[in-house]
Amino acid sequence: MVTGGADPALRRAVAVGGRITCVSAAERLGLWVREHDELHLSVAANASRFDRDGLRVHWGAAPMPTAADAVLDPIVNVLFHVAACLVRWEALAIWESALRRGLVDDAVLARIEWGAVAAREMAALAGYLSDSGIETRFIELMRRLAVDVQQQVWLDGHPVDGLIGRRLVVQIDGFAHHQASDRRRDLAADARLALRGYTVLRFDYYQLLFQADQVIDTVAMAIAQGLHR
Repeated sequence: MVTGGADPALRRAVAVGGRITCVSAAERLGLWVREHDELHLSVAANASRFDRDGLRVHWGAAPMPTAADAVLDPIVNVLFHVAACLVRWEALAIWESALRRGLVDDAVLARIEWGAVAAREMAALAGYLSDSGIETRFIELMRRLAVDVQQQVWLDGHPVDGLIGRRLVVQIDGFAHHQASDRRRDLAADARLALRGYTVLRFDYYQLLFQADQVIDTVAMAIAQGLHR
């Protein structure tokens, strides 16, 4: 029987008779996860009479059987609960992070009997090309416009985050602030692409998470001006 040792999350899982799952398990696995406060636990359908304070309880029947004394959900069940719990782009970001880290394989995921529409949708959409959750976020925003984005296309000897049409390049800056040297490198790369006839749009973490409409409008206007051709 696992006791959880000094780990308070594991101890709580043992006390409840559940398993750490969803974003709490994803974070432990090193996957891309937005900040969250609650501990996500998967419990049996007939579980009751436990303190739910600080917990996000998942009751759904995940596809992969687990041992009765397990306190951590397997990755397949983690992804199942993520798909049901989060908005689509955040769920997809975690699924794609799991693919990139080699914790799952897309061919295997496609064969699982998910038993839920949200998980089946994630299995159909998730890919390996987004380097981070905010790149997944950008691709999801472009799906709203029915705009096709080619990812990790090599231009000027380097991969770009996104290419729309033939000439509209999109670069995504992560959460961490660039050092001055990194910023100068990015500006030089943007300038080289501009001299080769490309338009470069660069968006950062804050814009993609909190100014999505502005990002969408900017790309849509660029396309309206024919900058992708």
